[in-house]
Amino acid sequence: MTKNIDPVLKEIAAIFNNAGKEIYLVGGAVRDMLMGKKIHDWDLATDASPEEVTAVMRSNKGKVIPTGIKHGTVTVLYKNKSCEVTTFRTESDYSDGRRPDKVSYAATIEEDLSRRDFTMNAIALSLPSCKVVDPFNGAKDIKSELIRCVGEAAQRFNEDGLRPLRAVRFASQLGFIIEQETLDAIPGALSVCEKVSWERVRDEIDKILASSLPSQGFNLMRETGLLKLFIPELERCFGVEQKGFHEFDVFGHSLLACDYAAANNFSRELRLAALFHDIGKPDVRALDKTSGVYTFYRHEEVSADMNRTIMERLKYPNAVIDKVCHLVKEHMFLYTDEWSNAAVRRFIARIGEDNLDDIYRLRRADIYGFSGRNPDYRSIEKLVDRVNKILKEGSAFTIKNLAIGGNDLMAAGIPGGKILGVILKELLETVLDDPAQNTPEKLLEIAGRIFKERG
Repeated sequence: MTKNIDPVLKEIAAIFNNAGKEIYLVGGAVRDMLMGKKIHDWDLATDASPEEVTAVMRSNKGKVIPTGIKHGTVTVLYKNKSCEVTTFRTESDYSDGRRPDKVSYAATIEEDLSRRDFTMNAIALSLPSCKVVDPFNGAKDIKSELIRCVGEAAQRFNEDGLRPLRAVRFASQLGFIIEQETLDAIPGALSVCEKVSWERVRDEIDKILASSLPSQGFNLMRETGLLKLFIPELERCFGVEQKGFHEFDVFGHSLLACDYAAANNFSRELRLAALFHDIGKPDVRALDKTSGVYTFYRHEEVSADMNRTIMERLKYPNAVIDKVCHLVKEHMFLYTDEWSNAAVRRFIARIGEDNLDDIYRLRRADIYGFSGRNPDYRSIEKLVDRVNKILKEGSAFTIKNLAIGGNDLMAAGIPGGKILGVILKELLETVLDDPAQNTPEKLLEIAGRIFKERG
């Protein structure tokens, strides 16, 4: 693997070796190299103390930042490259279920590797010789596509409540299977998982969403109790049947839609919207006794409100929350050829020009989730053609697109305040019905009539 080592990393290794210190590439970088992937992030382990790392690198024109000095970690900047360097260590006492209360320096790389989460992440590569140090047979587990805890799984998970979620995420990311003892230990660690910050939970969920098959991760979360712990609203969708419209329950349908979004490389916002677009269905489901079919009237509105609650809990940025909630609320459009041009213009106005492509994508994901095979997207394609034609006509779809604004109305004698906003909305409705009305003269005339009637 020597040829795959970056020349700058070789230089860093030489600096440590010349100072009489050991240096190893560790963690995900080694795992990825053994899987034939390119590596970008360098995590290094050494027998040098943080103070020795600092002295050695600074004497060789490197910069050192004490980013995690409490746990023996510093960030080294050298020739426009960055890497984390951690002194061999052991850990004990995890009172917060996440970070060790006590960190002790270790004598060997083998001791250091023994504290790590999974065997596939407990492999080291001696630099610059590239000798593999693999005391827990991680390379064998990688070849077998198996996720196995280092040592006793229950102990590893009780040390750090994020590890069970990481196991599920790795299974989704890598397409690996979680070894049975490791999988069986997750439910017993849920009380420790509960201590993990919502930001860290969100980061793991984002990584599951970014995988090629998110359903694998979310199915494992449900089976192990992690989903009920972190997203109980989604867990409630399991077993909620949709007779008459879908082949799958709400949970299965949602995962299919999310997998479609992932397979088509949709954005994070769209993957979230696909996962959560029907999350309100359990609350509105009703059985039509005549037809024997379940109905879910106005579920999109309930789903949008629930989305906001979930995403605020998971600490997503407000802009992401607003985007996802808007898409979910509007995902149930049902286009037919009977739509008038005014109806198409109102659709554009309601969705927003910037969101049109995303709402089409979400609707395709939703349709795919009905059966998971041979979806018919012709109605969406027809709507896209209608929308594009109307967009080329240059119609007004927002108040900002009107030929007059609030200042023009006030100059015409209409006072500011609530009535001004009401009139502007009425003018937009008029223009959506008939774009020919969007001239200053006609709009001022209409505004005057409205003010006379309501002012």
